Amino acid sequence: MKYNRFSENVTVFRKYTLPEADMKLAGYSALINQYDLEVPLPEYISTISQSHRQYEEGRWKVFSIRHEPEHTLLGHLTFALKYDGVDLLILKKLFEEIDNSEIKTIVKAQPTGRYSRRIWFFYEWLTDKKIDIKDAESGNYVEAIDPKLQYPGPKQRSQRHRVWNNLPGNKDFCPLVHRTERLESFSAEELEKNVKDTIGKVHPDLLSRAAAFLLLKDSKASYAIEGETPPENRAQRWGKAIGQAGQKDLNEDELLRLQEIVIEDRRFVDMGWRKEGGFIGVHNRVDGKPVPDHISARWQHVPQLIEGLIKTNKSLIDSDYDPVLAAASIAFGFVFIHPFADGNGRVHRYMFHHVLARKDFSPKGLIFPVSAVILDRIDDYKKILESYSKPRLDYIEWEPTPDGNVDVLNETIDLYRYFDATKQAEFLYECVEETVLKTLPEEVKYLECHDKMRNFIQNHFDMPDKDMENLIGFLRQNSGKLSERALDKEFKALTDDEVRMLETKYQEIFIDGD
Repeated sequence: MKYNRFSENVTVFRKYTLPEADMKLAGYSALINQYDLEVPLPEYISTISQSHRQYEEGRWKVFSIRHEPEHTLLGHLTFALKYDGVDLLILKKLFEEIDNSEIKTIVKAQPTGRYSRRIWFFYEWLTDKKIDIKDAESGNYVEAIDPKLQYPGPKQRSQRHRVWNNLPGNKDFCPLVHRTERLESFSAEELEKNVKDTIGKVHPDLLSRAAAFLLLKDSKASYAIEGETPPENRAQRWGKAIGQAGQKDLNEDELLRLQEIVIEDRRFVDMGWRKEGGFIGVHNRVDGKPVPDHISARWQHVPQLIEGLIKTNKSLIDSDYDPVLAAASIAFGFVFIHPFADGNGRVHRYMFHHVLARKDFSPKGLIFPVSAVILDRIDDYKKILESYSKPRLDYIEWEPTPDGNVDVLNETIDLYRYFDATKQAEFLYECVEETVLKTLPEEVKYLECHDKMRNFIQNHFDMPDKDMENLIGFLRQNSGKLSERALDKEFKALTDDEVRMLETKYQEIFIDGD
């Protein structure tokens, strides 16, 4: 019988000092403490104050004494499901530690209880072990995910438990997203409306030119995020692939095809699914050993994880699940798994486009330059990736290989199957919002101004197209003024009056008009 630590007063928990002295842990924090669960902590952890105050401080969600649960397995599981939401990774590790007879006792004591049936459902769903107990015969159906706490997926009936399985994934890949004030402030429908309002006023030819520019911009940005500057033809080739996002089903063959487009020189890359360990980080200068910031899923688990991701992707696309949340779950899930030896980052960012296109969020033929926005926010992007990776490093046992790679020694598949994608969803929504409200309108506006300036130049000068483009480019680079270099070389034929006329017109169109 494990020593009961549920009711102990605690001052420090997993290196985190509690907001008040002698508080009691509650929900997942109490379960982690009681069963010594080796899991990353949730974003927020709960505790009970001996006062009647309820507040948040740092990672702590402090509940008043009236919220204090019974200090039992059932009491803290109920508290967790009621206030913390569902954490599949913690539940899975907990169920591996306890005997199923404990779940059986809970269900038999409360056969119609909404929380006991949810606990029963999660136990059997996560462990693939069936408890020796009859199917539920009464009680209203209850949802596995509380929609007030987390975003649910499409419903499936679990008749045995009288539970609606509304998990937004399957046993091999199921990220969850918490409802937050930030996410609730976004509206996919409102952003879609803004896009339609913007493009509805734009001439099709102008929109086509904007789309072509944004495709190339996104392609170059995706390479730049990886620290690469590809040749123009390579960037155009990847831009063309991005432009076709959503046209084909996302399956294993499609993912492998995308990697082949990304990796042009394959002499030094083992193509396809990894057949060895993988990590992101540096090597120690002294001994050459890896210093990981992120450790990829074990290569033996990659096919199973990717199959789960593909099934979840299809399920979310075929449902009314929020398109941006779906894109965040699938794309970030892919890059956390890191199934390739190289090319993961660019395919990961391609997936944003794929899901948004398949969910009819982005207009046909128009790709949002999400990568360009990410490049502008590269530090935030790195923090979002690290918010997943760093807490998991403590739970991955590995050793260096002779060739400077890593060999993972323990079972880690659940770290990649089940994670909280809330931060990633918030970040992607911010990027999409900036793309819709700023980047797209600005590009359309620039092209409109560009055409007005071209027409003005054509009406006053007999100038080849190439020279007109150079002239507008020089004016743009120098805030509407022609530089001494331009006047000494390319445009030395212009008179002073003509220069003033051009600069005044540029100011009128591009700056005053804005």
